[in-house]
Parts: sequence; C-alpha cells; structure tokens
Amino acid sequence: MSGSLWSIPLQTTNFNIVVAFLGGFISIFGLVSYLLKENYYLSEALISLLAGVAFGPHGADFIRPKDYAECDEFPDSCNLDLNAITLNFSRLVLGVQLVLAGVQLPSKYLVKEWKSLSLLLGPGMTCMWLATSLLVWALAGQPPFLHALAIGACVTPTDPVLSAVIVKGKFADHNIPQDLQYLITAESGANDGLGYPFLFLALYLIKFTGAGATSGGAADAMGLWFGMTWGYTILLSVIYGAVVGWIGKELLHFAEKHSYVDRESFLVFAIALALFVLGTCGMVGTDDVLACFIAGNTFTWDDWFRLETKDDSLQPTIDMLLNVTIFLWYGAYIPWKDFRDNSVIPLWHLVILGICVLVLRRLPWVFGMHKWIHQIEEVKQAVFVGFFGPIGVSAVFYLFISLEFIEEHLSVDGKPRSDVKNLGDQTRIIVWFLTVCSIVVHGLSIPVGKLGFHAPRTLSRVVSESLSDAPVGGRRRNIPFIGRYLFGPDNKDARPATGPIVITGVQRMRSELPVHAGDETPPIRREIQFADEVR
Repeated sequence: MSGSLWSIPLQTTNFNIVVAFLGGFISIFGLVSYLLKENYYLSEALISLLAGVAFGPHGADFIRPKDYAECDEFPDSCNLDLNAITLNFSRLVLGVQLVLAGVQLPSKYLVKEWKSLSLLLGPGMTCMWLATSLLVWALAGQPPFLHALAIGACVTPTDPVLSAVIVKGKFADHNIPQDLQYLITAESGANDGLGYPFLFLALYLIKFTGAGATSGGAADAMGLWFGMTWGYTILLSVIYGAVVGWIGKELLHFAEKHSYVDRESFLVFAIALALFVLGTCGMVGTDDVLACFIAGNTFTWDDWFRLETKDDSLQPTIDMLLNVTIFLWYGAYIPWKDFRDNSVIPLWHLVILGICVLVLRRLPWVFGMHKWIHQIEEVKQAVFVGFFGPIGVSAVFYLFISLEFIEEHLSVDGKPRSDVKNLGDQTRIIVWFLTVCSIVVHGLSIPVGKLGFHAPRTLSRVVSESLSDAPVGGRRRNIPFIGRYLFGPDNKDARPATGPIVITGVQRMRSELPVHAGDETPPIRREIQFADEVR
C-alpha cells in the first residue's frame, strides 16, 4: 500500500496530452507569430495544418481524433461521431468568423455595395460552381453530372477564415486598398451561406431523378429547392439574422447608455451573439452561417460598435485561437492515406484536378467581370481577387452536410443507394484534397512571390559586398548578412535600446510603474511597441 502511495501518479490521458500540446504550440507560435506572419507572410492556417499533420496520428500521435470519438469502445459509430465532431467544430469557427466579418464592415455596407456583391454572388458563384463541376466530372472518372454538381457546390464558396488572412496585417495594409478589403470580406461572408442552393439543387435532383430514385420527379426536387432551401433555409436565416442583430444592437446601446454593461462584456458581446445565432438556427435547421453574417452586419448597422472596438484586440485574439485549433484538428483528421489508396479517383487525377480548380474555378470569371466592379481598379487587382478565392472551412462544412444528406435521405437500411454508393467517398476525397491544395498554395503564394521579388536584389547585394574592398567597422562586421539586409548598412536604430521598460500600445493599460536602474542612474524609460501596432 505504501509503495503505491510513493509511486509517481502519471495521468497521460488524452485530455492532458491535447491540452498540453495545444498550450505549448500556441505559446511557441505566439513567440514568433509576428515574424512568421508579417515578415515571412506565412498564414497561421498553413502552419497549424502542418503541425496537425506532424503531431497527429500520422506523426507523433499527440492528437488522436479516433480516441476522442471513442472508436475503440464504439467502432460502429466511429465515423459518424468523427463527422459530427468535425462538422460542429467547423460550424463554430464559421459562425464566430462570420459575425466578426459582418461587424468589421462599414455602416450599411451590404446595401451600399449591392451591385458589386450581386455580380460576385450571382453570375460569379454560378460560374465557379459550373466550372468546378465540369472539372470534377472530367477528371474523376466521369461520374453522373449531378454528382459532379454536388461535389462542385461544396468548394464553390470562398472561405471566410482563409480570406481573412489576406485582408489583415502588413501585406494587406501596403498592397490592398481598403475598399477592396471590405469587398473581399463581404463576399466571403455572404457566399459562404449561399452555398446551400447550389448544393441542395444537386442533392434533390439526385434523390428524385437519379438512377436509383423510387418516387417523385423533377417537380418534387424543384418544389423542395424553392420552398425549403430558398424559403425556409435562406430567407428565414436572413430575416432571423437581421432581427437578432438589430435587437442585440439596441439592447447593447441601452445598456451602455445607462452604464449597465462593463467593458469586458461589451467587447465579448459579438462573440456571444455568434454563439446564440449559431445554436438557435441549428435547432430549427436553417442556414446558421448566413444568419451569423447578416446578424453581425446588422449589429453594426450604424457603425457604433465597429468604431468602439476597432482598436481592441479581444475579437482578433479569439478568432486566432479558433483558427489555430480548427486547422490543427484538420491536419490530424484529414484522410491522407485515402488520397493515394482509393477506388474512386487516382492520385495523379487529384493533382491535376487541384491545379485546374485553383486556376479555373474563379480567376476567369472575376477577371471578366472586374470592369463592372468599381473596387477592382486595375488588372493586377482583378488577378489578385480572382486567384485568392480560398477553399477551406466552408468546404469542409458543406462536405459533411452532403454526407449527412446521403446518410439520411439517399440510403436504405444504413446503406447508400446503388447509384450513389461512391458519391460519399468521391465527395470526401475530392473536397479534402482541394482544401489541402488551397491552404498550401494560397498560404505560400505571398511568401513565394515576395521571395521572387527580393531574390535578385539580395543576390546582387551579396555579390557587391563580396567584391567590395571598403573597410568595414568591427560592429558592422559582426552582424550577419540577413541582419544587414533587414536593418541596412548604417541603421543606428538597429541597436537595442537601454533603460527601464514601459509597454505601450495595449488598450486600457494606463498605469506605469516607475522602474529605477540604480541610485545613480536616472530613470530613463524605454518604450516597447508591438510590431503589428506600427503602421
């Protein structure tokens, strides 16, 4: 008995492991976050995805999705449980992201810029859907075209999580006009919820007109599409989101006017609104992601909340934590082996499909319409907006909506109908692969482009310095080349400052403690300002 009391009480449970890993990863990533995101232009989504792969079941096995779904105890429901976890996690991230996207837009933006948004959400999304579906049909073994339409619908929306990466930070401030940033944010928020009509048009037609259909016809499919998808799912979501957002705005106005709300609750109100809309819409089965975006935009209809929280870091912090966590999960969960070993599409077809989709899904159509979109003023801006239409969390969300529909409405006794027996696997493999392609390609496009721009200059400088006979000071001689390249030859500001430290740039930190460096040393202050606060 005494021996057991003296033994080390190790508790290597899944909870302890994943919490320790998550905290350690976010801490280490945070220490170099500005360097990676603002100097090297690497997105947190790409870094987190790679970390999920490295520390998931295919790597160090710290992140164990199957253990969390209790697959050993309940093997029959393992896949369904994993699907439910991933779907709801994606819903949570999308809901919060879309409310924040709506809040970040200027007053009445959706009404003021309806012409530009109509082009992108109408003909733009339709062309993206049809182009992607044609590519899937041509390269995935020519499945029934309705199946290709369903798969294409999953990757049609522009992902708001990945789009937020290119409209924030130093790169966006220096290269993307403010009007164009707002347009990208608004489009990615609105079209995320408008993926439902494209997806369910294909799914309803498969159910009622597919080779295995036993009842109904095209009229039933179109009736459901107009009544349920457009009437109940889309229209009701827009109305509900607008009403909840407006009521939330008025209540917060009233509470703030009468000093009922403290600063912390004021700042977190938009996040709470996202959770409320997400949960209530989920309970009644409407388009929760679209409702979240509309609620966020209506909530700041008069620009009051947006301006009050413009310089606050709480919302971006929560956004970052959710984004890092979801892509860690994706990295561990993605069926990597199935890309190579499957019976529905060869790997080389997947690679060609990924390249074609990234080039042809969006770029030709945005480029063709850019003359009628006043925010896109130059050809290079049209190319940029056309190319950066990432596929990410929204595609995963629609993937699991599709799998859920197949399970509930296209199956008999738990087995898919004969005409859709491969549809689930095709959708799962293609959507996941296109998501990975988009995260990697769009995540590396900016750093690779910057490298190509700076490489000739850097090489020229190396050659010039190696051939130069000019004397070099001892202090300069000890600075590595990368430091000389970043700071310049005679930048005295590169020397570290001395004296006591006072942190500035952080909101609501008004008190400063006097720090003395000794009795004979005057209390000289050294100000530290976070790099991303310098514009």
